[in-house]
Amino acid sequence: MTPKKRFFDLLIASIAFLLLAWIFIPCMVILLCTGEHYIWFFQKRIGYKNQYFHIFKFATMLYNSPNMENGSITIRNDPRILPFGKFLRKTKINELPQIFNVFNGTMSIIGPRPQVEADFYRFPKHVQEHIYDSVPGITGLGSLIFRDEERYLSRPGVDPVQFYTDYIAPYKGELELWYLSHRWFWVDVKIVLLTAWVILYPKSTLPFRFFEGMPPRPDWMKKMDEEDDTEGTPSC
Repeated sequence: MTPKKRFFDLLIASIAFLLLAWIFIPCMVILLCTGEHYIWFFQKRIGYKNQYFHIFKFATMLYNSPNMENGSITIRNDPRILPFGKFLRKTKINELPQIFNVFNGTMSIIGPRPQVEADFYRFPKHVQEHIYDSVPGITGLGSLIFRDEERYLSRPGVDPVQFYTDYIAPYKGELELWYLSHRWFWVDVKIVLLTAWVILYPKSTLPFRFFEGMPPRPDWMKKMDEEDDTEGTPSC
C-alpha cells in the first residue's frame, strides 16, 4: 500500500468514525438485549498476500450459522439472520466496525472484499493468485456490482452454493482483478461515491457507466436483471 493510499484510508476512516460513532452505542445495546446477545462478529478472512486476519463486524446472524445450511453463502430472507441483523445488513451498518481493521492496517477503504477460505477457493486459480496483491477493502468494485447479491442466489430452483461457485465468483474475481490493474486515486473516489449510491439503489447499473473498460455484465446477470425489471423494480 502506498503512503498516499494509507493516508487516504486513515483520513476517510477517521472522518467516518467521528461522524458515525453515535451509531455504535445504540447498536451495541440492541444487539446485547436481543438475538443471541452477541455484539461482535469476528471471522477469519483471507487478506493481503493471502495471509489470514480477523474481520470485525456487528453480529447479524446466528452464531453457528457458518456450520449451518449454505455455510458462508447468504440468501434473501435467510433464516439464520437475526431480526435486527436484517436492518444492519440492509443499511450496511454491520460493516462499520471494519473501520478498526482500517486503523490497524489489515484492510483499506477500497479494495477487493476479503473472503472466508471456502469462498476464496471458489475463485478461479488465476484470481486466487493475484486478487490480494492489494489490501482488501470495506468496499470495492465487486461490492458495488454485487450490492444485492442475495437476489441472484434466492431464485426458485437455484442452488445458492453452486450458483455462487459457477457464476458469481468468476465474474466477481474478474472485477477485482480489473480494479487491481486500474488502481488510482480517482477510481477510489468514484467507488466511495457509488457505494453510497447503491445502498439507496441496489439494482443501479450506474457503476457500469462510471468505469470504462471494466468487465461487462455477463448474460446471466442481464437476464436476471431484465426479469426483475419486468416484475416492476426498475434500475437507476
